[in-house]
Amino acid sequence: MRNEHVTAVVLAAGASTRFGGVKQRILLEPVLERVRESSVGEVIVVLGAHDVEVSARAVHCPGWERGRGASLRCGLRALDEEVVAAIVVLADGPDLNPAAIDRVLHVWQESGAEVVAATYEGNRGHPVLLARPVWERVPDEGARSLPALLVPCDDLGPPGDVDFADDVPERFKPPAAE
Repeated sequence: MRNEHVTAVVLAAGASTRFGGVKQRILLEPVLERVRESSVGEVIVVLGAHDVEVSARAVHCPGWERGRGASLRCGLRALDEEVVAAIVVLADGPDLNPAAIDRVLHVWQESGAEVVAATYEGNRGHPVLLARPVWERVPDEGARSLPALLVPCDDLGPPGDVDFADDVPERFKPPAAE
């Protein structure tokens, strides 16, 4: 069942300098597919350094260079007034499990916490849910500094973090030319 008052904000604004190319072209659509398998009502993608075609509503963040939080605030400002919470997802996490989104969402619905974050092996990660009251408190460096209710998601596996071309899972690499 879809939660129409919760929107996923997928951060895809970075320059991908360590990657050596535009990693959003490889990783963004698989992440969007996984987000759509969850119960969030809508998805919005925040772009910045690279304009890439996406199969979701997109917003360009002119201040993306100030940090992940600046990009996140751009996405949050673009959400409809009816949206009460945002699920934050990174575009370079191709192993994101849709069940992690739903688990974080469920814990938020039960607890009413303003910030709810998945953990993997005790480490805070994504997805992260931000209730509307904290949106204006997101600093340029991102939401990690905001205290969060932590939700263990070890059984679901971490979403991954592709920073270098060598980190791309084999299933996303083009076949080798013969």
